[in-house]
Amino acid sequence: MNDDQRRLMNRLQQGFPLVPSPWRALAEELDLEEAALRQQVDDWLADGTLTRFGPMFDVEALGGAFTLAAMAVPEPRFEAVHRLLDGLPEVAHNYRREHALNMWFVLACDSPAAVTRSLEHIEAVTGLVVMNFPKEATYHVGLHFPV
Repeated sequence: MNDDQRRLMNRLQQGFPLVPSPWRALAEELDLEEAALRQQVDDWLADGTLTRFGPMFDVEALGGAFTLAAMAVPEPRFEAVHRLLDGLPEVAHNYRREHALNMWFVLACDSPAAVTRSLEHIEAVTGLVVMNFPKEATYHVGLHFPV
């Protein structure tokens, strides 16, 4: 990364300006071109440097419910199950772990009952047991990876 890219990556980890023209505000703050900033984020998404760029919502504060879940997916079926979960709107994200439970995912639904229905649906369409790990406590951790 060049110096401008490093400054942008470090700044984005501190939050996005909540103003009517956030890209313009960010460009002014970093003394860079607005279009170049947007293009850089698009490039990072395209090349996998970033896997996601968007807001994080507190589903529970909005009246919904979420949970962390995991499955032991046989390796020959892993990609197919991954694609299936990616196609479900309630799956916020899913990822591989080097563990007996090798597929982990987060469900965000409009109610606790919808979480249960979604878990049951996933079990029915995959034929695999889904382990549910609901949140027991909330911790707020400021995470920053200086570049």
